[in-house]
Amino acid sequence: MLTTIDTPYTDTRADDLAWALGREPLPALAVLDLELCGAAVQLRLLGASHQVLLREADVSCSETVACIPGSSTPLPLGVAERIGDREYAFAARVETLSRRAFAGRAQELLALVADHPHGLAGTFPGDPHAFTAMLARYADGRVQWRTWHAYPQEGRLVVTRTRFGGLRRAAPAAARERRTTVAS
Repeated sequence: MLTTIDTPYTDTRADDLAWALGREPLPALAVLDLELCGAAVQLRLLGASHQVLLREADVSCSETVACIPGSSTPLPLGVAERIGDREYAFAARVETLSRRAFAGRAQELLALVADHPHGLAGTFPGDPHAFTAMLARYADGRVQWRTWHAYPQEGRLVVTRTRFGGLRRAAPAAARERRTTVAS
């Protein structure tokens, strides 16, 4: 799902992003609710930021990558934690691209996510390459998601990848996926 977000960036630089695990839901500009192999996954766009909420049986996970006032936790290159009997693994990198390369990469990523049943992307006014995009899936016994935060004014793209494992396989793939879209 691709949506145009009618608000300016709340994060203005890639270096402003911070990471947090376990935060309460923050106000979202767009939301995509999914069910992946028995896990309820909510992808949330927060300006040029994201939040993923995951609930499965007896465990919950909340990941936030955003400009968090007062946060002293910058965006890490990697994190590995146990949440209940599940493993959480997060990785981030920053790509610095020329203007032309950035435009091509932005178009490629928006095309990938726009029509994907488990994808959510929001573009921002003022620059066709200003966007945040998210894509979730179930693979290798884990719920996984990737995100892209675009900062065209810097030519920087923040890319994250998360895996949340140990989920019990509940039903065949065709029967376990459900999609509901809510846009704010």
